[in-house]
Amino acid sequence: MGNPPLMLSDKVLKCRDCSAEFVFTAGEQLFFHDKEFKNDPRRCKPCKAKRTSGGPKARSETRTICSACGADTTVPFKPTQGRPVLCRSCFRK
Repeated sequence: MGNPPLMLSDKVLKCRDCSAEFVFTAGEQLFFHDKEFKNDPRRCKPCKAKRTSGGPKARSETRTICSACGADTTVPFKPTQGRPVLCRSCFRK
């Protein structure tokens, strides 16, 4: 009394980045179904690869003064009011 077998066929989709058409194969659809993904892919394989291998995102640096030694330093976050901020050497100690 299990679920009826899925009847899947290849679908042609349009990439949201480059507008090229690409095939969403029955095998890929079965994979998406098994993983319980709800949405069809929106990008073709080249655009998806370009997007995922885009490299590290640029982190914003904030200039501030070390709470321990008073030296000028930069930190990769926005300091919050009332919390100490340490330069690299003070942080390592």
